Amino acid sequence: MINSMTAYARAEKATEQFKVSIEIRSYNHRHLDFAIRLPHNYLELEDKIKSLAAEKVSRGRLEVKLQIIDESEDAYGFEINEPKARAYHEALLQLKDRFDIDTAISLELLADAGGIIVPGETKRDIQAHWPIIGDCFNEALDKLIVMRKREGDFMSEDIVGRLDFIEKRLVQIKKESTGLLDIYQERLKERILVLTKGMIEIDPARVAQEAAFIADKSDISEEIVRSESHIQQFRMVMYSEEPAGRKLNFLLQELNREFNTIGSKTEKVSVSHLIVEVKSELEKIREQVQNIE
Repeated sequence: MINSMTAYARAEKATEQFKVSIEIRSYNHRHLDFAIRLPHNYLELEDKIKSLAAEKVSRGRLEVKLQIIDESEDAYGFEINEPKARAYHEALLQLKDRFDIDTAISLELLADAGGIIVPGETKRDIQAHWPIIGDCFNEALDKLIVMRKREGDFMSEDIVGRLDFIEKRLVQIKKESTGLLDIYQERLKERILVLTKGMIEIDPARVAQEAAFIADKSDISEEIVRSESHIQQFRMVMYSEEPAGRKLNFLLQELNREFNTIGSKTEKVSVSHLIVEVKSELEKIREQVQNIE
């Protein structure tokens, strides 16, 4: 099963006094990795969020952003900075005495001074909020998975087309590589005639023996069989229910190895050209596979 590791999703949940919104962005990564941004009072939810994500996602970097608007009475609290208020009040009294001002120092004057009344730490009932947060995260995660699957379908279509192309080239390579023994025999005869200028009689048995030796070293039948097998396995893994990325990457390495070997063994220019075309398609598939879960 092919799922892209690149996707984006967003979800919101709200009650009369509590609203939560979650954004998830995912990128390709060798393992399952997290970057989670939570409000300060909700940091303890990080492990729960990771656990939920790990149940549905096996690979990729997930960037999670949680925003909460809490309008309940328990969400607000303020504290008085008494030392600062006392010092400010003392300074105002000194001003009154120095400039002979008999105006009263009002509460409003003190309250307007910065840093006298400050937000206080309020204890959040995180366990009571978790059900709505968890539901919101699951909804966003499900949307993310749908998008990863949709992107994976596009990638799958592209890869299948390239595999079809490679299989056709493999058939051509097999066809171009037949009859090598006769080709090598004729080539050896021509070389011997050029080197000896026809002064030495050619031993057909010896030529056949040398040609057979060269043909054996140049035989690519095993590489072709393994390449066909790898392509078949590649297709099976693509359509299996398990995450496919790591297995496809391994099979792709094996395919590259087989075609590199074929390229090093062949002496036919036509086959070399076909190998170049195949390796170009394998590189394009590799770029896709790097982003598969």
